[in-house]
Amino acid sequence: MFVNSDGARLWTISHGRGIPVVLCNGGPGCCDYLAPVAMMLDDLAQVIRFEARGCGRSDPLPPYTVATCLADLEAIRRHYRIDRWIVGGHSAGADLALAYALEYPEHVHGFICIAGGRMHNDREWHRIYSERRDQGLEILPAFDYPTNMEVNAEVNRSWKQYIQRSSLFKEIAQLDRPALFLYGDRDIRPSWPVEQITQLLPNASLTMIAGADHHIWVTHAEVMRELLRDFVQHRGRRRWAHTS
Repeated sequence: MFVNSDGARLWTISHGRGIPVVLCNGGPGCCDYLAPVAMMLDDLAQVIRFEARGCGRSDPLPPYTVATCLADLEAIRRHYRIDRWIVGGHSAGADLALAYALEYPEHVHGFICIAGGRMHNDREWHRIYSERRDQGLEILPAFDYPTNMEVNAEVNRSWKQYIQRSSLFKEIAQLDRPALFLYGDRDIRPSWPVEQITQLLPNASLTMIAGADHHIWVTHAEVMRELLRDFVQHRGRRRWAHTS
């Protein structure tokens, strides 16, 4: 189903029933690749996946900014007539999930950050990541559509501006929504920024998965599935108790 957001048609797909969960791709600029993650949850949740503007089957309509990404997520929530949902993401999509929770906490049951959720622009981090990437230490999954490098460059530029606001870490420390962070101890991206964020958040947990790399579900699907389902089921029980 295509969702209109300020003139841009965004490709989305929804399957399953239960507490709503939306999954955000990494990149930025990648098409949808999170079907294997969605399948871990769609017997107990309504799982929504989408492709950001300019990516995959969605319209290439600038601007490509963090503000636009957040507005597009809101358009998807309104289209599906969802009051509150769990916002999840992988890599840069995890960063977006955290940003969405900061901007729209009233619409968030909780959020999930898989191999991401960082709020920094550290040169040492980028140096280590780039060296490991160039050494071929990471295997990427197959994408159905090529990465849009314009989206990648523009959203990354906007992200650097977004995280510079002076109140950012105060806002994170006051965000009381439940949060689950999953990280592989073989990820070529240093984990310390995510460890810092989970220490700041008042209701977050971080699980380092031994032997897993950036795409945790490829090699450690059962471990990841159990952790995701426990988090989502707990949020679902809290939701039922609140509305009954």
